[in-house]
Amino acid sequence: MAGGFRRSGQQRQPKLQGRGTLEKMEREGPFKEWLGMPDLYRHTLVIDGDTYTYQVEDAELPFVPGDKVVFRYKEVKAGKWIDRNSLGTWIDPSTYNQ
Repeated sequence: MAGGFRRSGQQRQPKLQGRGTLEKMEREGPFKEWLGMPDLYRHTLVIDGDTYTYQVEDAELPFVPGDKVVFRYKEVKAGKWIDRNSLGTWIDPSTYNQ
């Protein structure tokens, strides 16, 4: 019977979460990482003064500067990278009308 791998007591770092107002967007690409993989576009987003990178297959994002966004990200040597499929519009519950 196979067992799972143990992390020898190390705890996984929790995902960092962010939200703020999108100030600026720039797009680079398309990039082909390896054969058989779809083209990827690298979007550089400035959110509340901080710069984040978001890499997805979509050439255009459904956001415009001024939108409030929420996302999960990780910090690496190359900067702050937003997790794929975690970027979304932030709806403030106090201003939400039904």
